[in-house]
Amino acid sequence: MARKHQSPFERTLRALVLSFLTVAAAIAVQDRAAAEAAPAPALSQPAPAPYSRDCQIGGTAIVEESALPHVAAALQNRKQIKILAIGASPIMSRRVNGGHGETMRQLLRQSVQGLDVVMINRGVSGELSAQAAVRIKNEVALTGPDLVLWQVGTNDALAYVPLDEFENTVEDTLAWLKEHKVDVVLVGLQYVGQMVWDDNYRAVRDLLRKIAAKENVMIVRRYEAQQFLDRAESGGGGLVPDEFERSEAGYICLAQYMARAITLGIFGHKLKAMMSPSAAGPSAVPSPAPAPPSEPQR
Repeated sequence: MARKHQSPFERTLRALVLSFLTVAAAIAVQDRAAAEAAPAPALSQPAPAPYSRDCQIGGTAIVEESALPHVAAALQNRKQIKILAIGASPIMSRRVNGGHGETMRQLLRQSVQGLDVVMINRGVSGELSAQAAVRIKNEVALTGPDLVLWQVGTNDALAYVPLDEFENTVEDTLAWLKEHKVDVVLVGLQYVGQMVWDDNYRAVRDLLRKIAAKENVMIVRRYEAQQFLDRAESGGGGLVPDEFERSEAGYICLAQYMARAITLGIFGHKLKAMMSPSAAGPSAVPSPAPAPPSEPQR
């Protein structure tokens, strides 16, 4: 049977997750050896792959505090994690053949042993949170993921879905996922320049952050990341060629942010220590991104 074609975003995200999990596996090996007090060959100090230069400026857009216990358990028990990507599709890109993504995937597969990441893309363009909530339950039953990446909020904001309705939908779905032992990472609203002035759009963005904090769920704040990238590149062609469709470079950045979020959710404290300047040295760690840019004043 022919293999299902993977989009450049899927290949990049899968490769980056594998890369970060390689670091996690090295940490696990060291911990196990220490616990058993058995002699083991010395391991070189691992270092998580930094963001690419173009993506560093948006790297503060991840909330890193929430753990992903079910993903960690899956990694420990069967060396595989299954990720369901759902919602208003963040995975499709205009470019069909992502040469750099495929090359990265092949190189990482050669260097990674015993780890596997299964990506299941069920993104639907234009989908509202209520529609995605129904599909999440069906897809979880069908595919059995360890983690759900849920891009949510943009279409609800554009459709002016009542805030209380949006809040109830998201909170109920998060509660259902917790009951069924599935971790979740929320991917927040897109940054759309024309909507910066829209009170409802900002209200949905802020509400999603509050829900994530209340439910102790990790969120990739895509709005801030995309805003950073858009402003940083505004004088030279930009990573955002139009308001609603990201370029290939933008998808790669989003993949890096998601992969870093997932890995920090599994082995957060140890990886954070390894990524600190005192532990890894300035050359191994991206420079901190500036504070999120303020909204324009009316």
